[in-house]
Amino acid sequence: MSETPEPKTEVLAETRNYIVWKAEEPDGEVTYHLELGAVTVHFFAEEWREFQDLMAKLR
Repeated sequence: MSETPEPKTEVLAETRNYIVWKAEEPDGEVTYHLELGAVTVHFFAEEWREFQDLMAKLR
């Protein structure tokens, strides 16, 4: 039986209550994950860039 390769993960930012991390999947897809307490939001790369643009407008 062959094992499915695990994604390579990297923490991008972390505070006491929140964390943002990305996963590089074996097929080359990159996903971003925003953990806000009990809620986790998952983004594909294009969605993540749009979310970053949205957050930048709050400044």
